[in-house]
Amino acid sequence: QVQLVESGGGLVQAGASLRLSCAASGRSFNSYTTAWFRQTPGQGREFVAAVDWTGDRKYYADSVHVKGRFAISRDNAKNTVYLDVNSLIREDTGVYYCASVEGSGSGSYYSPLIWPYWGQGTQVTVSS
Repeated sequence: QVQLVESGGGLVQAGASLRLSCAASGRSFNSYTTAWFRQTPGQGREFVAAVDWTGDRKYYADSVHVKGRFAISRDNAKNTVYLDVNSLIREDTGVYYCASVEGSGSGSYYSPLIWPYWGQGTQVTVSS
């Protein structure tokens, strides 16, 4: 089992950049694919991006709001996965969660159901 803790959220101005971190502890994190999800009030958790355990394969949501502005990466030496967000817009406001699955998982990365391990989330609020 792996435990995940997100950090890096806060109140930011539109147009700014932000780095979110997901620190893992527990079993060998370098064998886990890890993703970021976003949840806005009244909505379900939306897939944003995922990175495989090697860090070589990255997957991003097709949403026009995500493409080109989000970058996922990982540092297995630090047991940490990052989500860099540039040119923040108000629609980026929400709680950001990281999630992990051992190996590559099974099913669509868009579905929260395939990810058994979750952090508690970090709030990002973008003001104009």
